[in-house]
Amino acid sequence: MKYIHQFLIIMFISLIGELLSLLPLPVPASVYGLLILLVCLFTGLIKLKDIEDVADWLILIMPVLFVPAAVSLMNVGDEMLGDLLVIGVVLIVSTIVVMVVTGKVAQYMIERKENHG
Repeated sequence: MKYIHQFLIIMFISLIGELLSLLPLPVPASVYGLLILLVCLFTGLIKLKDIEDVADWLILIMPVLFVPAAVSLMNVGDEMLGDLLVIGVVLIVSTIVVMVVTGKVAQYMIERKENHG
């Protein structure tokens, strides 16, 4: 029963995210759901122990959830070959941007911690 209760909490938050996606904003329902869950966890509305076991299980099976997306990519593989150069450039540039931003944020946080310590 504990796992069903935890799963229902996560699914209810996902439902709220789906309902919020009806708003005329370009935000996916999953992002709404994650933000709602984050706010609920920070405010103590939901305790971590109330969803931890099912959340750990969902993270464990996450690779399986990517199978449908990978299969659909295989179906459009021929169309993607024409844009392979563009896709490669976007991947490389976005990876570099993420690495630089992550490094700068980490550096800022370390310096801030040293200054306050």
